[in-house]
Amino acid sequence: MATRPLAVLLLVLALALAGRAWGADAPVDLELVLAVDVSGSVDEEEAQLQRLGYVEAFQNAKVADAIRSGPYGRIAVTYIEWAGEHYQRTVVDWMVLDGAGAPRAFADTLAMAPIGRERWTAIGAAIEFCAPRFDGNGFEGTRKVIDISGDGPNNNGPPVEWARDAALARGITINGLPIVNDRPNPWGGEAPRDLDAYYRNRVIGGPGAFIVVAQDFGAFALAILNKLLLEIAGARPDGAPPAASPRHAFAACPGCGDLP
Repeated sequence: MATRPLAVLLLVLALALAGRAWGADAPVDLELVLAVDVSGSVDEEEAQLQRLGYVEAFQNAKVADAIRSGPYGRIAVTYIEWAGEHYQRTVVDWMVLDGAGAPRAFADTLAMAPIGRERWTAIGAAIEFCAPRFDGNGFEGTRKVIDISGDGPNNNGPPVEWARDAALARGITINGLPIVNDRPNPWGGEAPRDLDAYYRNRVIGGPGAFIVVAQDFGAFALAILNKLLLEIAGARPDGAPPAASPRHAFAACPGCGDLP
């Protein structure tokens, strides 16, 4: 058992360096930034549920199959946690995932990393942090996507719309995973209303942009699996191909629970 962390580390290093084997810009089907909310409204149990949802999704054989089905058969992924305006943390740096073992190595690395916590919900600042992560990362993706999840609206930092529009100007698509629940926040405030509409109207954008709604943190694992499969496939929840419009190509996901 003691050799497992070392084996995982060696595989992670190999995957992280794989992009250099193709030169400065290794071709991949998708460059994906996973941006995960760890703000004060997300308690310790919910933060664990979020992390476990991503770990389980990358351990799922359907994700590996979806990756292999692309023209290049590989994607590049990085995992970032965010909260207030000045809190963004890269938990797992860019890795190329190109086979059954690679997604599991990503999941193992993610499972071993500590979970950060901080106050406030700065979606705009998170997008501003994530957008430059595509520059000089060693990959050239057919698509560039920021996948941002959270349980509340922007309440700190720059306006979401400004950050979104700047990211779209870079050719980046932003998808959303709003976590809808009726639990008051730790300070006694009411749960956000119409968070799905907020994400649809103010957060997401770009060709084929969509949201997948998690009805609560317990439903997060299924929601993120559905969302990853759609993003890797370059599809939308309604089954349509990615839209050509650069902005406001929105789709909800009322039937996503039936996908797996």
